[in-house]
Amino acid sequence: MPLHLRHETSADIAAIEAITTAAFANAPHTSHTEQFIVQALRAAGELTLSIVAEEHGQVVGHVALSLVTITDAHGRKAEGWHGLGPISVLPNRQGQGIGSRLMAQTLSELRAMGAAGCVLLGDPAYYARFGFQAYAGLQLPGVPPGYFMALALHKPVPGGIAQYSDAFNATS
Repeated sequence: MPLHLRHETSADIAAIEAITTAAFANAPHTSHTEQFIVQALRAAGELTLSIVAEEHGQVVGHVALSLVTITDAHGRKAEGWHGLGPISVLPNRQGQGIGSRLMAQTLSELRAMGAAGCVLLGDPAYYARFGFQAYAGLQLPGVPPGYFMALALHKPVPGGIAQYSDAFNATS
């Protein structure tokens, strides 16, 4: 059975938590709270998209998206921007294209929704292949330049300070 991508159901919640925990267990530059972030986004009703990758009836990957606020120096807010993350693939399935398939599906759905664009925090060497790049005028406080990236879908990349949902502060 080939890899099947679909929106999460309530039956997937435990698998998503396990995959997210496992995917970030040995990752550098993490606070190991990614599974709590997904839970908090879900509890707050702030998941724009939650897509799972399933194979042979087993969930092997997941990606979460939520709205972000981007505020310019004059206090104006850019509308329609989404933050991607976390994205997780079971460790023994990483490097097999599952994450790439999740990214492609996510960006396709965001385009269809008319989203302005998408931001993420991650490895530039990986995410540049999907069109993400760093923009000097777009910042996420406390993040080194180059690791906070954006991809414009229907509007130009705005300048300003990005802020994710309070769910990204979840620790349990």
